[in-house]
Amino acid sequence: MNKNSSNIMALTPNTSNKRETVCIFGTGDFGRALGHKMIQCGYPVVYGSRSTHISNLIPKDAEVLSHAEAAQKAAIIIIAIQRQHYNFLTPLAEILHGKVLVDISNNLKLNQYPESNAEYLAQLLPGSRVVKAFNTVSAWALQSGTLDASRQVFVCGDDVEAKQMVMNIVRALGLTPLDKGSLLAAQEIENYPLQLFPMWKFPIFLSLGLTAFFFFYCLALDVIYTYIYEKNNFSFFIAITIPNRVCPVMALILLALVYLPGIFAAIIQLYRGTKYRRFPDWLDKWMLCRKQLGLIALAFASLHVVFSLVTPMRAFASWRTSKGIISQALNNKTEPLNNTNAWISDCYLALGILGFFLFVLLGITSLPSVSNNVNWREFRFVQSKLGYLALIFCTAHTLVYGGKWFLSPSAYKWYLPNIYMLSLVIPCAVLVVKFVLIFPCVDKPLTQIRQGWERNPKHSE
Repeated sequence: MNKNSSNIMALTPNTSNKRETVCIFGTGDFGRALGHKMIQCGYPVVYGSRSTHISNLIPKDAEVLSHAEAAQKAAIIIIAIQRQHYNFLTPLAEILHGKVLVDISNNLKLNQYPESNAEYLAQLLPGSRVVKAFNTVSAWALQSGTLDASRQVFVCGDDVEAKQMVMNIVRALGLTPLDKGSLLAAQEIENYPLQLFPMWKFPIFLSLGLTAFFFFYCLALDVIYTYIYEKNNFSFFIAITIPNRVCPVMALILLALVYLPGIFAAIIQLYRGTKYRRFPDWLDKWMLCRKQLGLIALAFASLHVVFSLVTPMRAFASWRTSKGIISQALNNKTEPLNNTNAWISDCYLALGILGFFLFVLLGITSLPSVSNNVNWREFRFVQSKLGYLALIFCTAHTLVYGGKWFLSPSAYKWYLPNIYMLSLVIPCAVLVVKFVLIFPCVDKPLTQIRQGWERNPKHSE
């Protein structure tokens, strides 16, 4: 009997580890989703609402009371209502005195009010301990599972103990709290969800600008020039041919632009003889958006692969093939296989396949779910060493395909170089300078500088 009793007791949850009750003001989408997630994680949840009628939408294990009754049952109260409705909290100031109020609200536009919503709440209820949190998490993410969204939850507040209590809840929900400091950071946290791809603006605008330039460049040389001087209407090139020339060019240039700021940074550090001075603002911003440039480059490379796969299906390709066959039949002559051209063709394809494989590997490694599972040395090896190898393969792929046009006068229509010649300028420059930087006479002082050595310490900032 004792043995069985001990087994039963072992399976019984320890009541001393029971989580504290959490009160939620507001029964909207986010309030319900957050309450449901907390109940799953073992938190008793009580809702404060104007109507104590229990709706089918409310989690079945939650209790619904008036605002005053619900607030008395918990030390932590989550304010899941909009700022314009905060005034109803003023009569509850005595009940809310000393309690932790978690403001999760957002605004409709950046800097909508002079002060943040959390600071406004703290002004309304000076006796409460206000903490800003959960505003970067969506109701959909809580309902579908935290793995479907970012795990980071920004937390800020003036009371250290109150922040710690909120961060404990964040961890219990399977999320990662990030302490942003005092309540002064609330404005920045509230602006964060309203920013539309803040790190993507420069890469997207740069990509759109270069794409438009190269598209019209190809349009002028391949369609307009041909129509004027050769009387051939190749306007259908706009659909497949021109995009399939622009995409690989964009992929190669953007990949080179990922590694070009690192080259500039190394040259600047060598020139200054120290690493303790800030880079120029343009270089700082450039280095911060390298991941975005690389992902856009991968998108262009993927489009190039798709366009290349459908090329044999085009009517123009079928016509050109049949024309060659008929020409050989009429001349009663079969052209022998050119081993040189066969080697060039196979090398061109092999280099493209290897380059695209490494391209995809770089893209996969940049995913947070993958990068979080490798150490810094492994991540740096893939992004730096294999990244430069991908750039070498892609540059060689373009050189093998378009290098023959450098010495061909017919390639310079209107005295303008072919698009593939332009695409090789930046990648070749990056690879040449990088080759110089790995020489021991250059690499050794650069490594020393990056380890803290300074040429003129008194002049460092």
